[in-house]
Amino acid sequence: MSVQAIPGYALQPSAQQVPLKTNYITNFDFLNQYLPDTYEKEFERYGNRTVASFLRMVGAEMPSNSDLIKWAEQGRLHTKYIDCNTTVDLTNSDTAIFNVNDTLIPSGGGVSGAGAIAIRVGQTVMFTANAGGANYKAIVTEVDVDNNTFTVAFYNALGITTLATAKWTVFIYGSEFKKGTNGMQGSLEADDEIFENSPIIIKDKYAVSGSDMAQIGWVEVTTENGANGYLWYLKSEHETRLRFDDYLETAMIEAVPAEALSGAAATIGDVGNKGSQGIFYTVNKRGNVWGGGYPTTLADFDTIVSRLDKQGSIEENVIFVDRAFSFSIDDMLAGLNGYSSTGASNFASFGLFDNDKEMALNLGFTGFRRGYDFYKSDWKYLNDPTMRGGLPTSAGSGKVSGLLVPAGSTTVYDQVLGKNAKRPFLHVRYRASETEDRRYKTWITGSAGGAENSDLDAMEVNFLSERAVCTLGANNFFLFQN
Repeated sequence: MSVQAIPGYALQPSAQQVPLKTNYITNFDFLNQYLPDTYEKEFERYGNRTVASFLRMVGAEMPSNSDLIKWAEQGRLHTKYIDCNTTVDLTNSDTAIFNVNDTLIPSGGGVSGAGAIAIRVGQTVMFTANAGGANYKAIVTEVDVDNNTFTVAFYNALGITTLATAKWTVFIYGSEFKKGTNGMQGSLEADDEIFENSPIIIKDKYAVSGSDMAQIGWVEVTTENGANGYLWYLKSEHETRLRFDDYLETAMIEAVPAEALSGAAATIGDVGNKGSQGIFYTVNKRGNVWGGGYPTTLADFDTIVSRLDKQGSIEENVIFVDRAFSFSIDDMLAGLNGYSSTGASNFASFGLFDNDKEMALNLGFTGFRRGYDFYKSDWKYLNDPTMRGGLPTSAGSGKVSGLLVPAGSTTVYDQVLGKNAKRPFLHVRYRASETEDRRYKTWITGSAGGAENSDLDAMEVNFLSERAVCTLGANNFFLFQN
């Protein structure tokens, strides 16, 4: 058996720029002796239609008075290079000169200027062949920072045997100096990475003429935020507000920066649209990506844990998932029950109490621990068929199954405050000053509905916000997508 495609769910927008005649009684044929019975109140067949709540759960909002938001994130504390080689073939050599071919960060991290290797004379290093099968330990005897090379003397008697084409990984594990010698030569500068984002302006508007405002509807309407009444324009105004609230969040999730020479960058004169770095874009660029839809076994999660070990090792994480991902986690955890094959009633043996046959059986899990704590939460945005829900699962379709977000906050250097500050990993910065707050602006123009500031025979409700999302420590996030 399977769910039939027809009849299906409606995707046709109900929001139009004119009132819909299908929403109101238009049959006034008084010659018909059978008058219809009508329900005064419309039925909420799609339940709560809003999708915003994600950022309110995991983030915070704070003001910013600049058109550019910048912050610094810590770099690695220890030094490791994974692309080193010698210039000649070596056979049982006691010493060797190695080239560092890794892309060096241009902003600090070196001994004598930007981009220099962070290796100094007297430090002890370990070499491991990238192809496997060999590892050596040595002491650094000379460093050429201009050419990114260093010379080592090996501790083992037979030295090292390697081809010039062989690649080596090297990391520093300490240092050693002879008696009566000078101290370490040179010092290392802290290696911060600077990130930035720009806010975007989000707008919406609802307009209704003064004449239409005087028309009383026949159906009582209601919206998700509790607004109700018999005036059709009131419903449309509130739905515009709800739709704008959703866009404030989804824009922060989906925004991308406009690339140079793109059509968006040249749409408005010489300035153009600049875009912004949304959460999905940032995690794709600087975070971790699971490219197979979603993990379904403990071995898959072990791979995720292994990657998190190499990142910030945040103890608690929340996975915001779509319905299929949520079920796959439930099935994976239920399958760990040694008695699950004997019947569904044994699924509850994970809990504190045994299931009784009269009890409602809970087949879902809210979280588990596997190296780290993982909590599971459904994300309506990924399930809603008018948004990302229902997208094809083929590669490149944009289907996202979930997002792993580290819990808690992190310490960053705030360029505006000029000091370290605690910030949630995800938070929104909106433009504001002492005289202008652009977090959520709304104003009414026209000459109807209480407005008396123009000769327009209508009421226009305007909405505006200027904001950007800051994804701190994106290396601790995981995006699950096809």
